Amino acid sequence: QVQLVESGAGLVQPGGSLRLSCAASGRTFSNYAMGWFRQVPGKERESVAAINWNGSTYHVASVKGRCTISRDNAKNTVYLQMNSLKPEDTAVYYCAARPNSVTTRGRDYDYWGQGAQVTVSS
Repeated sequence: QVQLVESGAGLVQPGGSLRLSCAASGRTFSNYAMGWFRQVPGKERESVAAINWNGSTYHVASVKGRCTISRDNAKNTVYLQMNSLKPEDTAVYYCAARPNSVTTRGRDYDYWGQGAQVTVSS
């Protein structure tokens, strides 16, 4: 069983930065694809970024140049560095994992964290 726990979320002013962390359990973490999703009330959960076991990455167009996904297999942790944050980035952010290649479809992921609230406001 894989368990995921997000941390690092909170309140930040527009233009500020945050680094989200997702700590994962399991011996096979290095072979899992990892992703970050976000959701606001009344909207579907959307993919923000994802990273394969081989290091290849995906970032949604709205965050390219501002957000970077990375992973540290030795620490069983995936990160999302977010810079130049905008009010529209406000959402609950979720970490997800699957024992396959990356996708942008939430339904394809097998394991999910509890979610963490990121609020961008002055």
